[in-house]
Amino acid sequence: MNSFKKVIHMPLAIILLLLVNTHQTYGASDEMQETYKNLEVFSNVLSIVQQNYVDDIDTQETIEGAIKGLLGSLDPHSSFLKPDDFKELQVETKGSFSGIGIEITVKDDMLTVVSPIEDTPAFKAGIEAGDRIIKIEGESTKEMSLVEAVKKLRGPKGSAVTISIHREGWTDLQEFIIVRDVIPIQSVRSSVLEPGYGYIRITNFQRNSAQDLQNSLDDLNKEDGLKGLVLDLRNNPGGLLDSSVKIADIFLDEGIIVSTKGRIKDQNMEFSAHSGGPKYDFPIIILINSGTASASEIVAGALQDHKRALILGTQSFGKGSVQTIIPMEEGAGLRLTTARYYTPSGTSIQARGITPDVLVPQIAAKEEVADKSHKEFLREKDLRHHLENGGNLLPADEKTQPPTIEESNLISDEVTVDESTKEKLKNDNQLNTALLVLKSLNVLSGQNNTK
Repeated sequence: MNSFKKVIHMPLAIILLLLVNTHQTYGASDEMQETYKNLEVFSNVLSIVQQNYVDDIDTQETIEGAIKGLLGSLDPHSSFLKPDDFKELQVETKGSFSGIGIEITVKDDMLTVVSPIEDTPAFKAGIEAGDRIIKIEGESTKEMSLVEAVKKLRGPKGSAVTISIHREGWTDLQEFIIVRDVIPIQSVRSSVLEPGYGYIRITNFQRNSAQDLQNSLDDLNKEDGLKGLVLDLRNNPGGLLDSSVKIADIFLDEGIIVSTKGRIKDQNMEFSAHSGGPKYDFPIIILINSGTASASEIVAGALQDHKRALILGTQSFGKGSVQTIIPMEEGAGLRLTTARYYTPSGTSIQARGITPDVLVPQIAAKEEVADKSHKEFLREKDLRHHLENGGNLLPADEKTQPPTIEESNLISDEVTVDESTKEKLKNDNQLNTALLVLKSLNVLSGQNNTK
């Protein structure tokens, strides 16, 4: 068996050496010479491992591991997708899959929760942003890839998965047994905070999110006529770029929504707003926090730069990079970072995020323990090998530190508000503050119109 493997695998090293020699002979550039020299080192190492390692190795797995290491050294979002993983990704973009409902990343070689998706099994089980997933079904997640972790966390509806969690402030691991379910496609939910003041929460950006948002706006407008809107993008991990552009376009009539810039000319694109849709002139407050990432940062950045919305909350996650899916042979693929996102003012979102106009830290509910470690969680800049910011495309004025509102306990009793909404406002100081600011903006807008 060993002799057979040597016969099968030796040509790989020979081919690589032939490639090196060919490029040296025909005068390749210095950079290419260095590349092929390193390939020669790789082929030698592989050959030595094949012949001398204590056990027989699976060469395909070994090479795939080398590819994963290559991509993992670039940034946290580039990865190699096996055929099964590629299919999983295609399923995910359709907005329907069976799992527990969390957005995850890798920080310090540990699997870490960016945010749970609202109303999913993980959310209901009490999983929080910043939680470290130490084990999945008893298997350590140390150095486990995101793709492998996602595959283990997903499964048939009704099946259970056990994860061991460490949370800052805990002395021991805690096990959560979570029953998988179909993660809801509905990403837009709406309600009335007070007559005339609407609330819309977008949990992620799927294919139908823009239309669902439009339907919610139409419904809220029918009831009392909107005087103001709170758009909640907290703990929204993102989703489809096209969906975020369409949603920003609903509130903008002209101008750039977002642009992308990469090394290759084809990656340099601009997405602009269009006129002709419904006109909305009511004030908008957008809520963000450290779990607001990617597509949700595009919406917040676009409406902020065009002065169409006031951003309230805490600094967003800062995931401002574009991933291109490149199909490969036999159904595999590469998920490769190819560009950075820029807001209309030319500011790179990457590793910086969106700075709120009004800084409002999250205050724990009275029955919870006030723990500062739960107010600020990891962001893109905390991730190993994260992509650098990339600077501004356009000259930008230095932003001053946003004003801070520590807490607001005032809840209006002048109008009829149902008990569930009162309780929601009572336990969510950011939302309550947003409503108060929104009403103030509406009053100021009315005064300016009468002058």
